[in-house]
Amino acid sequence: MTFAQSVKTCLSNYATFSGRASRSEYWWFQLFFFGVIFLPSFIGGWFLGMAGPTAGGATEFDILTSSPLALGAFVLAGLIFLALLMPIWAVAVRRFHDRDLSGWVFLALVLVGFIPAVGWLASIGSFVITVLRGTPGPNRFGVDPLNPSSADVFT
Repeated sequence: MTFAQSVKTCLSNYATFSGRASRSEYWWFQLFFFGVIFLPSFIGGWFLGMAGPTAGGATEFDILTSSPLALGAFVLAGLIFLALLMPIWAVAVRRFHDRDLSGWVFLALVLVGFIPAVGWLASIGSFVITVLRGTPGPNRFGVDPLNPSSADVFT
């Protein structure tokens, strides 16, 4: 799956948590997500740097109000993040389905990720699951996204 196909598939399956997603679909969409978040964040940081140094004791609010363009860029990045959060979760659940794991495993790993001492283990676990090859052939979540012709016609 190409970059454009992945983005189109993930955005058209905005909140589809059923089915399976290949590694390429998942990772190309991750690249797209971080790219569209990085750009306005970088621009906001650039405008914030152009606002110049602030006097001692300035708060974060003082710094952001000193540069309305930076604030606008950061707000835009936040809105983009919120708009793409559902498709990011949906493609992650479909990726877990490709490994024949329930979406509840993904939710459990996300929740464990908030525990300070062991959260990094959950992140590593999620990463490993998304990197591993999916189960060959159909599984309980659908046909193999890499070889849909392997599905039995009469099931």
